[in-house]
Amino acid sequence: MNVATKNTLLWAFAFLITLLMAYYQHNSEPTNPVSGKVKIGQEWVHYKLLQIHAGNEGALVAINTKDTLLQGFIDYKPYKSSDSFSRITMSRKDGLLQGLLPHLPPAGKLTYRVVLQKGKKSYNLNEGKAVVLRYQSLVPVVVLFPNIFFMFISLLFAMRAALGALTSEGDHVTYLSGVVLFSLFLGGLILGPLVQKYAFGTSWGEWYFGHDMTPYKTLLMFGFWLVAWLKLRKDSMHKFWILVAALVMIGVYVIPHYTWGPEIASTQTQQKQIHQLK
Repeated sequence: MNVATKNTLLWAFAFLITLLMAYYQHNSEPTNPVSGKVKIGQEWVHYKLLQIHAGNEGALVAINTKDTLLQGFIDYKPYKSSDSFSRITMSRKDGLLQGLLPHLPPAGKLTYRVVLQKGKKSYNLNEGKAVVLRYQSLVPVVVLFPNIFFMFISLLFAMRAALGALTSEGDHVTYLSGVVLFSLFLGGLILGPLVQKYAFGTSWGEWYFGHDMTPYKTLLMFGFWLVAWLKLRKDSMHKFWILVAALVMIGVYVIPHYTWGPEIASTQTQQKQIHQLK
């Protein structure tokens, strides 16, 4: 196998691994809608319950059903509060049962559940388990897209560097690890706090020293790749550190995004805000 063919195959394999990891993390995020279906009469009612809402309006919960005799209710309360649930009666519009949950500031959270009723029979969506809804502001595309791009590039080049280390490539691995380091610095340590600032109003210091796991994961990856790059700069035979840094990165990506995500610290603050909106 010539060098060009080998290089093409390694890049293709690295790209495939990167896509699989990105797909896994996207689908494992705790902010993905909770979906399911329930049979009511002769109809299967499919639903998706929001777990994150961006914008300055309340969060719209909608259920698609053709059954005009079906009623819907949303029970909600502040997250981690001892309040009793408040109830919203859903209205019908354009074939949808709709209910608008009250708006909260960025990092605010509600817990809610949806109950459908036909006649005297009730149907609890999600088996009656409450869903946690997190609020955030919209992040400008000019900040969000570069953040995603550079984090994707860092992962792609990291997988390529690891494959290069396994196949005994030379100084090329040092270059690849440098690209990983630069991409992590720009996408994770610079743009990451900006994304968090727009989404949750978190200051730079709060992002690094708050309750969100994201900065710790980013710093962990950056630290291992920095060590790997410095080791390779001294001696290109230190490819062991590339493999260690790559394994750490894979481990970080296995942890779902938004784990220990930011939230308003005071439950009483959220209760007060919701009561003011009633």
